Amino acid sequence: MNTINKARLLQNRRWRIRKKVTGTAARPRLAVRFSTKHIYAQAINDEAGTTLVFLSSLDAELRQQKLKANLAGAKVLGTAFAAKAKAAGISAVVFDRSGAPYHGKVKVFADAAREGGLKF
Repeated sequence: MNTINKARLLQNRRWRIRKKVTGTAARPRLAVRFSTKHIYAQAINDEAGTTLVFLSSLDAELRQQKLKANLAGAKVLGTAFAAKAKAAGISAVVFDRSGAPYHGKVKVFADAAREGGLKF
């Protein structure tokens, strides 16, 4: 399977998920994305089209820890994101895995965010 096909299939999975998962002010969408080197997570209010909380492995405090886009990095970032979201007044979210399968680092991130106090 060539790269163009894989990218197209991934985009189709993202669209299929986004048809069902929508963030509101009460329950924003927690979108998590893993690149080859970094992890990005944000809480989005889709009704207003705004990002409420954003955190990535490129953040100043997390960059010093030299986080990678692996299981250990996902756990640390999930816990840190939950703390930042709680500080912003967000306690419940809907989870958007951005087309990635729900296992491995995506599952570890979600479990760490739940342990940090987010409900989804």
